[in-house]
Amino acid sequence: MERKSIGAASLAQVHKAKLNDGTTVAVKVQHRRVKSNSFVDCTTMEALVRTVALLFPEFKLMWLVEETKKNLPLELDFVNEGQNADRVRRMFVHLPFLKVPEIKWEYSTDRVLTMEFCEGGQVNDLDYIDRHSISPSEVCRKLGQLYSEMIFVQGCVHCDPHPGNVLVNKSHSKGLQIVLLDHGLYTILDEDFRLNYSKLWLSLMNADLIGIREAGKHLNVGEDLYALLACMVCSRSWNSIVSGIDKQSLTTSENEEIKSYVGSYLVEISEVLNRVPRPMLLIFKTNDLLRSIEYSLKVQRNAYSFLQMSKCCVTAVHDYSYNRCDSLYGKITQIFSTYVSMTKLLCYEWFLNLSNY
Repeated sequence: MERKSIGAASLAQVHKAKLNDGTTVAVKVQHRRVKSNSFVDCTTMEALVRTVALLFPEFKLMWLVEETKKNLPLELDFVNEGQNADRVRRMFVHLPFLKVPEIKWEYSTDRVLTMEFCEGGQVNDLDYIDRHSISPSEVCRKLGQLYSEMIFVQGCVHCDPHPGNVLVNKSHSKGLQIVLLDHGLYTILDEDFRLNYSKLWLSLMNADLIGIREAGKHLNVGEDLYALLACMVCSRSWNSIVSGIDKQSLTTSENEEIKSYVGSYLVEISEVLNRVPRPMLLIFKTNDLLRSIEYSLKVQRNAYSFLQMSKCCVTAVHDYSYNRCDSLYGKITQIFSTYVSMTKLLCYEWFLNLSNY
């Protein structure tokens, strides 16, 4: 094992090593006393949040303590991380561009995780991307496809896609490959959540204000905060949502407008975070990390991104409705409805391809 780590974070560090048979592996080693210190950290956080609640009762932040207490032990359990990696590798075997390192279970414990060593540069390393003739737009498209399927279709979401956990490489035989690392933090989305979240995004992409309000109600924010939830989910202004977020990309002036409003709506934002289903909290985090990757690659979401997301949303709504149809007629009707929606999306995709030809 090489003494110098090739990566380090707050919970662990990673070393390059070789097995007796010559296989190169990556060994993730948890820092000493992290588990014992984590209990103290959670206790301290809870005390601070309770103090803030006494001084500023309008700020509801107990969700932060509850989520940390639930997720931190899972992140510290490397057996859980390895099992997540194995599950996702099987789940997305149909995506040839996705690489999840193989776990070497015979060399792993709850504090040491040994895995296949994967080459690549960090997803935000523009010099590496340029040297290897990798298309930033293709990287974002494939990441968008992966996460759309994770969130809307499979309901099993890797919630820590920061640049250190996403590598890219390119070969003549396989083309672009995305390597997904660090599988400690996942959220599992049930069918009801996926249905309501899919309906929210479909309504956002269609500028369907009534649909946005209905989806907001089903996501627990009520009629008073559904507009703010919509803005938080897509990180766009309400005016852009009304006009259609797929019609115009985020501009510098709109971005500045959003930043200026954040300070004015801190209380309302904390209320939204307190009301939404708990899985939504990690979805917010995941969306922000994905947007930061797009920003670092100088790529903005375009019609193709929304098209892929729409397909996954339609699939999620279909699966939910089809599984609850008791009659043959109902199932046939649902299949036909989904077929019509997918055909419309396919025609739109052809139109985009012809427009860019």
